[in-house]
Amino acid sequence: MVMKIIGMVVIAYLLGSIPSGLWIGQIFYHKDIRQLGSGNIGTTNTFRELGVTAGIVVLFMDVLKGTLAASQPYLFGISASVNPLLIGLFASLGHTCSIFDHFHGGKAVATSAGILLAYNPELFGVACCFFIGTLLLTSMASCASIVGVSAMFIIALCERDLILSIVAGLLTVVIIWRHKSNIGRILTGKESMVSFGLGHYLKNHKSHE
Repeated sequence: MVMKIIGMVVIAYLLGSIPSGLWIGQIFYHKDIRQLGSGNIGTTNTFRELGVTAGIVVLFMDVLKGTLAASQPYLFGISASVNPLLIGLFASLGHTCSIFDHFHGGKAVATSAGILLAYNPELFGVACCFFIGTLLLTSMASCASIVGVSAMFIIALCERDLILSIVAGLLTVVIIWRHKSNIGRILTGKESMVSFGLGHYLKNHKSHE
């Protein structure tokens, strides 16, 4: 059992460490996403700098990393003894501190969503609704990410799921910390916006007045 747990932790970390945005950019676009836009290797910067196709691929890969990592206890038939969330947490660690990227990485939003998908698909759907709703209102992926993960934490508390509450709380702290520069830009009105949503419309409408 102990060796299985150690193996799952290592696999989860290595899965999370796969720098999807970096590798997609280097292999298919011959660009280093770390040198473009915000410098982040995650989905939002990939969408912005490499296009929709690359962004969708990176989003899928990052979610899949978390889902595969957290699914290991189910695959090995030991989910009754080992909570999938605790294994999946190491995928988020790998994503933010990737062994393949000199222990740098992304902000772990998509990978954390993938972990939730493996553990509680219904809650994953609710968190996605909060994310999409906030994105459509603000046109800011960073704001949507913070609201989405915070909603996941609050719902976990309401459901009295202790392990989920602890893991969601840790992820919320990490994701908010990783977005600290974004929060500063949000407060000063300088945060980048996606090219759709109410926030984008109001900004463009104001600029044309």
